[in-house]
Amino acid sequence: MIIVGIGSNLAATPFASPQETAAAALAQLPRIGVRLVRQSRWYESEPVPPSDQPWYANAVAIVATVLPPAALLAQLLALENRFGRRRSTRNAARTVDLDLLDYDGGQCAEPHLILPHPRLHERRFVLAPLAEIAPGWRHPQLGLTAVELLARLPPGQPLRLSGEPDARRE
Repeated sequence: MIIVGIGSNLAATPFASPQETAAAALAQLPRIGVRLVRQSRWYESEPVPPSDQPWYANAVAIVATVLPPAALLAQLLALENRFGRRRSTRNAARTVDLDLLDYDGGQCAEPHLILPHPRLHERRFVLAPLAEIAPGWRHPQLGLTAVELLARLPPGQPLRLSGEPDARRE
């Protein structure tokens, strides 16, 4: 299973919202040789670490591709660039963020490619949508399912389904 995380907290031109921007980026996946298999619902999350930035629109997708991991990551980064992503400082606001979270359970620790994503097991905005679409997915290093990892998170990291008024502090 190949899993990609999607996030945005700035709208790119000509889109009206971060969620529209992120959805438009997902719609471009076929142009880079990636087929969308399944997507979670959209979630809204407070920035991690907490800051005065706008909240993020987040989702997780299961995708299929013949591209190997490094080539897939390069295509995802190029797609971010086309949607106006400019890398400045760590954890800066962004028009779109496409993270390669897992690639068929493989493990890699190269400077430009770390699999599984090194912080996915710490992020509610990744684990909640992942547990929605692949509850039985197992972290390749920790051996725990998405549901188990989500249940083990400490309180904090406010998250809500897109359109819900109150953040759930699970």
